[in-house]
Amino acid sequence: MRENAEALRAEILDKLKALGADCAGVAAVDALRNGPSERLFPNMKDHSRDHFAEEITTGLPHGAVYWEADAKSVIVFAVAHPASRPELDWWCGEIDPPGNKRLLSVSRQFKAWMAEAHPDISVHPKRYHVERGGVYLKETALAAGLGCIGRNNLLVTPEFGPRVRLRAMTISAELPSTGPIEFDPCADCDAPCIAHCPQQAFSEVIYTPEETGLDHLPGRDGRYYRASCAEQMKRNEDEAKLGMMPEVCDHPEKIIKYCRNCELLCRVGREN
Repeated sequence: MRENAEALRAEILDKLKALGADCAGVAAVDALRNGPSERLFPNMKDHSRDHFAEEITTGLPHGAVYWEADAKSVIVFAVAHPASRPELDWWCGEIDPPGNKRLLSVSRQFKAWMAEAHPDISVHPKRYHVERGGVYLKETALAAGLGCIGRNNLLVTPEFGPRVRLRAMTISAELPSTGPIEFDPCADCDAPCIAHCPQQAFSEVIYTPEETGLDHLPGRDGRYYRASCAEQMKRNEDEAKLGMMPEVCDHPEKIIKYCRNCELLCRVGREN
């Protein structure tokens, strides 16, 4: 039985890469239920209901993850977002950027392939926002062995550093996990990602194990403050200029270029 599950896992991961994923892994749903991010969310300071929180469509409390009744495994995959391709994450008005379109394409093609190759297995592509049925992507990728959570509070992969974009799907098959892995490039790093944050989002400890009851904290030691990051994103939106992105739309729109300092300054996988 386990050999069959391992063969199916290998087939699935190979197919995702053939469809355009740069890395992919599997985690067990049971290992992710009520994880650290979900437990922390109700106690997040000043921003648990900021403008990034979408309208709740799951019927669950704010920050709670919706798991499909038949979901046994989570497949998480990433596409690389190298410094040489900044436009992958440029927003043209309200239109999805090219990187998001690529992630959605991989998910749709994979679901269609599974319906033919394994019609007895259900596939549920997850939305980006937890409030609309998504999962905590970094936590899922950590459990699936795609990398570690860095001091910049991002997933850091061995191949691409933090320059990746993530999506996930649940499936009704029970597959062996591909992670976590032993990987920690931040241990001896002087952290330029933190030193050069334009909003100083890592300047002080705001969460502690004693206060939260958690060992896994934002920015590792509780330093990451999402409200400061949101302030920078709001500034990027306000500074957006009218321009053209022919690969996205055929008319001028305000092009939003969000700050990526904490990604681009990371030395891991920088050639990518």
